[in-house]
Amino acid sequence: MAENESMNSQEKKPKRAAKKQIQEAQAEDTKQNAAENTEAQAEPAKEKKQAKAKKEARQASNSGAALFGKYPYSEVNVEDESLAAYINLSPKSYPMNFGRRNKVNFYETTNIIERFMSKLMRGGTGRKIGGKVIRTEGRLQGKKLKIMKVVEKAFEIVNKQTEQNPIQVFVDALEFAAPIEDTTRVRYGGIAYNVAVDLSSVRRLNIALKNLALAAITGAFKSRKSLADALANEIMLAAKNDANSYVIKKRIESERMARSAR
Repeated sequence: MAENESMNSQEKKPKRAAKKQIQEAQAEDTKQNAAENTEAQAEPAKEKKQAKAKKEARQASNSGAALFGKYPYSEVNVEDESLAAYINLSPKSYPMNFGRRNKVNFYETTNIIERFMSKLMRGGTGRKIGGKVIRTEGRLQGKKLKIMKVVEKAFEIVNKQTEQNPIQVFVDALEFAAPIEDTTRVRYGGIAYNVAVDLSSVRRLNIALKNLALAAITGAFKSRKSLADALANEIMLAAKNDANSYVIKKRIESERMARSAR
């Protein structure tokens, strides 16, 4: 009996050793898997931190940027609170983001000067204004660098004549040019009516940008004025809320029609 017990104990010892080795190997595997998982979880966080650091560095480098290296953004104030959220004044020396918006809302990421430049790149009016249809024959379509030079020259003229920051004058012009009310056509029982509607802030700003670009193009069409001169003149008139400005006339007309349609 004693011999059998000793033989059994001798047989159990290697089994216990093998079992212990298996448990140790399993523990090492679990540790390695846990380490790999933590590393995999840390990689996206690390990438986010690096991207955030790059963004902060880029913002810090652009914080002192001035438009065309001359006109600082820090002096500009937007008095109209409804438009302040949509007038992007991110400091850029040259307002061009090359279409990169980083999956964020267009109005939050695009500089207001660049949006206006995009409005200027058009083929004319496409409809009769003053008894004629205005065509630019493709001289402005897609020519962003050309439009940028036009805007830079127009801002120089505004700066010389007003002795103010032309970005501030441009923002004031947009605030005065943005209508509050407009009309829409509604059909009831086969009869169409014009109904007055309030405009959203986005729509107000879009109309102001469109009318300002249209005023510059029509002012320079078949005229001795260059596009930069016509644009500078329209910006200065609109910033003063002058009734001779095309955009102010359009705003007054749309609001008058809305009042009559109430």
